[in-house]
Amino acid sequence: MEFDTAADSTDKCQPFEIKIEDITEHDDKRRPYLCTVCDRRFTRKNALNRHNQMHTGEYKCTECDIYCYNSSDLARHRQSHSLEKPFECVVCSKRFTTAGYLVRHSRIHSEEKPYKCHMCDKAFSRSGHLNTHMRVHSGYKPHKCHMCDKAFSWSAHLNIHMRVHTGDKPYKCSLCNKRFCHSSNLQRHKRQVHSNIRPYHCPYCGKTFKTNSDLKSHVHIHTGAKPYSCRHCSECFTRLRQLQMHLLRSHSEGN
Repeated sequence: MEFDTAADSTDKCQPFEIKIEDITEHDDKRRPYLCTVCDRRFTRKNALNRHNQMHTGEYKCTECDIYCYNSSDLARHRQSHSLEKPFECVVCSKRFTTAGYLVRHSRIHSEEKPYKCHMCDKAFSRSGHLNTHMRVHSGYKPHKCHMCDKAFSWSAHLNIHMRVHTGDKPYKCSLCNKRFCHSSNLQRHKRQVHSNIRPYHCPYCGKTFKTNSDLKSHVHIHTGAKPYSCRHCSECFTRLRQLQMHLLRSHSEGN
């Protein structure tokens, strides 16, 4: 199947559909340069070379496994581990650690998205982003764990998963020495345990929360919503914890 990426300007906003069975072969041809460490693919060799600096650079981040080519790149990367996010999106108020991340994020508000997934409602500004997304629907998972039945679309995800079996926890909290398998878990730990930043505000009473999930759970108090229902009886509950206690006391389920 051929893909016309140079579509006529008059058709620029028309939805672009792609079938799952064509994704892998087309993606490999379009991006022939493969990183042998993390399986990420690139359209140009120089882009692959720049990417490889992340794995082979002389300057290693003490917070994660990333390597940088020079000290300035390392300093810029280390901002991603900081709790400070001074760059705010003027459209949705989402905050970022660097101006570059903000610029990249801002594209979702301004770019046209002619490449539409025919399996769900998502749309993308570039065909490559659609190709990557379609793996969610294709179920293509060639990287299998030899210790359990799990499989993954990318080798990088398999490498992260293997830490569950090996006990490897390379990400260490500098404040309490607790260790984590993944950098995102470390950042969440710092934000929720060691920081008092509460960016999520209740629109009804103004109470603030550290996580969006905590806010959503709190809002149920104002709306009267009871989204947690018992599968044994007709009881419904505002909080998951209330349902768990009900299951334990009334149906002897749980512990």
